[in-house]
Amino acid sequence: MTQGKELRVHPIRDGTVIDHINAGQAMNVLKILGITGSSSAVISVAMNVSSQDIKSKDIVKIEDRELKDKEVDKIALISPNATINIIRDFGVAGKHRVKLPEMVESMVKCANPNCISNTNEPVTSKFEVKKDPIRLRCIYCEHVITENIVEHLL
Repeated sequence: MTQGKELRVHPIRDGTVIDHINAGQAMNVLKILGITGSSSAVISVAMNVSSQDIKSKDIVKIEDRELKDKEVDKIALISPNATINIIRDFGVAGKHRVKLPEMVESMVKCANPNCISNTNEPVTSKFEVKKDPIRLRCIYCEHVITENIVEHLL
């Protein structure tokens, strides 16, 4: 009987680990962060990883980068249970769970083509955020986005 080999992702010296991402959302997290196949950053992605807390999760590790607040807010919209771990000198320097903002501004495009935020008027999009399940309600036209939120992110 042979023992199976365990794949291991090497630790990072400095950067960010985004853990507890909803299974299947890792690629959307990369999209939110503007990371494409041509990125020079070292990135590790683990998808559908089993966990004690949940059945399955994704993990994204990015070397030499800490996330901006707006990026964290966008991640919260698609994965409200994600955790952000700041890594410095191979150790966890900070860890926190993402928090759904009550309101998002200039982060989501309204799905209603007739909304004033989709015209040439100098109006930025604003959405009220509701939990369980996540719903985004436009404060101008009251259109509600409940599915495929990532497709509406700016």
